Parts: sequence; structure tokens; C-alpha cells
Amino acid sequence: MYIPFNRPNLAGKELEFINDAHSRLQLSGDGYFTKQCHQWLEQHLRAYKALLTHSCTAALEMSAILLNIQPGDEIIMPSYTFVSTANAFVLRGATPVFVDIRDDTLNIDETRLEAAVSPRTKAIVPVHYAGVSCEMNVIGDIASRYQIDIVEDAAQGIFSTYNNQYLGTIGSLGCLSFHETKNVISGEGGALLINNVQFGERAEIIREKGTNRSRFFRGQVDKYTWVDIGSSYLPGELIAAFLAAQLEQSELITKNRLSIWNMYHSALQHLEQQERLRRPIVPQHCQHNAHMYYILLNNLAERTRFIQYMKSCGISSVFHYVPLHNSPAGLHFGRTSGSMDRTERIADTIVRLPLWIGIEEHIPTIVAAIHDFFRQDA
Repeated sequence: MYIPFNRPNLAGKELEFINDAHSRLQLSGDGYFTKQCHQWLEQHLRAYKALLTHSCTAALEMSAILLNIQPGDEIIMPSYTFVSTANAFVLRGATPVFVDIRDDTLNIDETRLEAAVSPRTKAIVPVHYAGVSCEMNVIGDIASRYQIDIVEDAAQGIFSTYNNQYLGTIGSLGCLSFHETKNVISGEGGALLINNVQFGERAEIIREKGTNRSRFFRGQVDKYTWVDIGSSYLPGELIAAFLAAQLEQSELITKNRLSIWNMYHSALQHLEQQERLRRPIVPQHCQHNAHMYYILLNNLAERTRFIQYMKSCGISSVFHYVPLHNSPAGLHFGRTSGSMDRTERIADTIVRLPLWIGIEEHIPTIVAAIHDFFRQDA
């Protein structure tokens, strides 16, 4: 028996909706199901405007264009994140300024942000790791004081909240992912959440290759034309149809994932008390979405042995990001602000455990293998 790290699930009417999309004779973007998804996200997340994109990377790239990022500008972000967080802004000529993370949530350390601000800073890009919110009140205060924008990388954070506000709706812009490894999926896919009215119309233009096509279809202009820079950031209707079915079942998906997360958390408590590992920490004012269950081990050598042992048991467990500040492109395009000790330690010791709908029956096997590893590794 092999237990994969991820297994995409069908939540309900995905195949039915895909067939429906085909019967409507429009497979290109912004059809019936895209509009359904836009409305659903706006209503349920309480966002001013939601626009589906073909990836969270695309949403981040749109954000950089909307903020008029120029060569020489600086963007403050964690180094412990996926490459797209930095790439979207580097493509516009900006310099990522990497800040260390917190020990508890593994999110950007808000106490180190202000030291990273310079006259060239245009935005702060907090990444809500594992669907647990960054400290957005502090980040918001700093952004307001220096008059810089916040772009939330909420790729992992759909339906998570910070003080009862949905992640992705707190900054000027928020970016979601519907990649097959996320909670709600469409294979590839994402969304840009627009929370500042001033960005609404231009976001539509950028998403439509720099044209005012959306205004044309609303009857606001008699023909559409090229009016700004942009690209083709739309997903096709089959993607949107799949996503619409997932969104319909999102409450149940989140409930089931939280149940699995809690099974892990309870089963590994004793090992944490023995200081063999550390479990995730979720602050009380943050409601997470059970995007990920990870454990932190004591050092890189132990982490390597652990992953190899789990693999020998037929269980896929994986580490996560290589810190961007140490990567070839990060060294070339970015710079650090202060020490990155925590980032480097976490990157060496984190292990992500399998978490997907349907894995419940395998949790006892996974937990038993974890306990066996520590008995053998004593």
C-alpha cells in the first residue's frame, strides 16, 4: 500500500458542470461558470471584486502591474515562500527584500518589517503559511504609516480568517490558489481579490490582455480596444466549471480537512511533550483552514532520516521551500534585511504529512509509522 502526499478529490458535481459548460458552447474564459465563481467568491468572502485567473502566480503578476511596480522599487516579503511571490514583482524590475519568519506560525515576522522599509518600498507581501494568518493589524499599521500597499499571498489561505476577516480581503489585493494541492481545487487556477475600489476597472483590463473588453460586453463602450498593458490571465470554462462544483461543497471540504488535521494534532501531542517534534501553532485570533499538517524535527539529519523511513513504509512525506534568499535567482535579484536564521532552521527541519479528503482511514498507519521512527531513532 502506498499513501501519496496529495490526492485530488471530486467533491460533487464537477463532471456534471464540465458537461454543462460544454453544452453552453463556450469553453473560453468569462462564461457562465466563471461568472458564477466570481459571484460566489465576492459574496462568501465579502470581497469588493473577485476575478478568476489561470493561477495564483497570474494573480500576483496582475497585482504587480496594478501597483505600477517599476525597476528599482522594493517589495518586502518572506524568503520562506514559493518562487511566484517574488517572481511576480521581479518581472516588473523590483527587488524583493527578504525578512525572517516567526518561530510559531512560520509567517513573516512583523516586528522586523519596519527595519526593511526604505524610500523605494512599494508593497508588503505577507504570505499566510499553512492557511494561518500573518499578524495583519501590525502589518496594516506599518503599511498605512509609510503609505505602501499590502498584497496578500493567500494561496494557502482560502476560508481562513484573521479576527473574523477572510484572508485575501484585508490588504489592497489578495491572491488565491486553486492548484490541485490546495483545499478547493480546479487543477490549475487562482483568483485575484480586489479590496480597493480604485483597482477594479483596471484589473479587468489587465486580465483581458490590456483591452476594455469587459466594458464592451457590459455595453459601456461600443467597441473594445487596447488601452493598457496586460496579458491573458483568464482560465477556461472547464476549469471554472470544476471550481464551481468545489465551491459548492467548500464548507464540507473545510470541515473534513479540519477533522483530519485534528486527528494528527491529537495523535502527535505525546511526541511533542517528549520534545521529539513540534506541532503547528495557531494563534487564538486566527481560524485556519487545515491546508497543511506539518511537524518540525530537531535538525536536517533527523529530517532526512524521517522522510526516508516514511518512504520505506509506503508513506509520502515531504519538506517544503528552499529559502529564496539562498537560491541562485534570489541572490541575484533580491537582498535580505537582517538575520534569516529562523527561515534557514525551519527549512531544514520541517516535514509535511499527507492530508487529503479520504485519508482518514490511513491516519492510524501514518501515526504508527511516526512513532516507530522515533522508537528506532532513539
